[in-house]
Amino acid sequence: MERYREVRERCCRVPLLHPSILHMNVFELTRALVDVESVTPNEGRMGNVLFEHVSELASKYGGHAERIEVEPQRFNVFAHWGNPVVTLSTHMDTVPPFFPSREDETHIWGRGACDTKGIIASMIFAVQELLEEGTRDIGLLFVVGEERNSAGAAAASRNPRGSKFLINGEPTENKLAIGSKGALRLELTATGRMAHSAYPELGESAIEKLLDALNEVRRLPLPVDKILGASTINIGTISGGRAPNVIADHAQAEVFVRLVDDGAATRRAIQQVVNEVEISEVLLVPAVHLGSLPGFKTTVVAFTTDIPVFGNSWGQPYLLGPGSIHVAHTSEERIPKSELVESIQIYKRMVKQLTK
Repeated sequence: MERYREVRERCCRVPLLHPSILHMNVFELTRALVDVESVTPNEGRMGNVLFEHVSELASKYGGHAERIEVEPQRFNVFAHWGNPVVTLSTHMDTVPPFFPSREDETHIWGRGACDTKGIIASMIFAVQELLEEGTRDIGLLFVVGEERNSAGAAAASRNPRGSKFLINGEPTENKLAIGSKGALRLELTATGRMAHSAYPELGESAIEKLLDALNEVRRLPLPVDKILGASTINIGTISGGRAPNVIADHAQAEVFVRLVDDGAATRRAIQQVVNEVEISEVLLVPAVHLGSLPGFKTTVVAFTTDIPVFGNSWGQPYLLGPGSIHVAHTSEERIPKSELVESIQIYKRMVKQLTK
């Protein structure tokens, strides 16, 4: 309880943003953002809320805010003060299902609490404090679509604004990630011939073909990296068939590989062992090795981010944010209040180091 009071007092000493929009502390802002449903691709309302927030900051501190269209009804939000040397960025979309916020003494709960509504709130407060202290040449970039195909990051990479460094926010428990795994998403489709199940010899089971292929995929030796560790594979969905008494003429599976390299070797290996099944590549994001900064704790993460899609278009990337990935995408998603408060100061330290 004493620790909570200390965290709350520290948070409330953070200067308030423009009172007509952000008359709240970082806990209240996090809850307000969590309560805006933004499951991919339904980010429009969230984008409008964020645009209003950063527009108030832009107006108060002599900056500029804009919407950057990604596709109809979907847009990124960008604000800058001066010519941005450092841009703080994360995504505004979440995975389903939406559920609203709640809080207890130590955590804020709800969909997106750590992935990444709390991160958005801490970035906004960090920038507000930096501006109060006279720091310029910084930006905020909030993008759509990270949870599905990084459409917002792809659009932003085609429209860079001169930033030299990008601080990307994902749940890393406030440690600087020096490496992030990539992602290879495949669809495996098998076709067969229907028949009465009493006479299986008259048909050809697509499900059996698919199961044989998946068994071969599971046995594959996958690449290992000395920093990122081993590649992992997940068979996420399987569907197919017409009825229990019909030989299946169609079956499909979705496979997701967490890569530790560019994915080329894994893709070739899967193609070599899967003969009777069609393979479609849905997504390929290579693994990345990232930089560190003096005085910051480091970690390695197994998840994939927008960083490979950004490339270096918005500057050299760094990866850090409050919260644990272990509760993201779950019904128990939450973020520690102490980490939220701590992350404001961490982002400020990073910006000050990088702008030097």
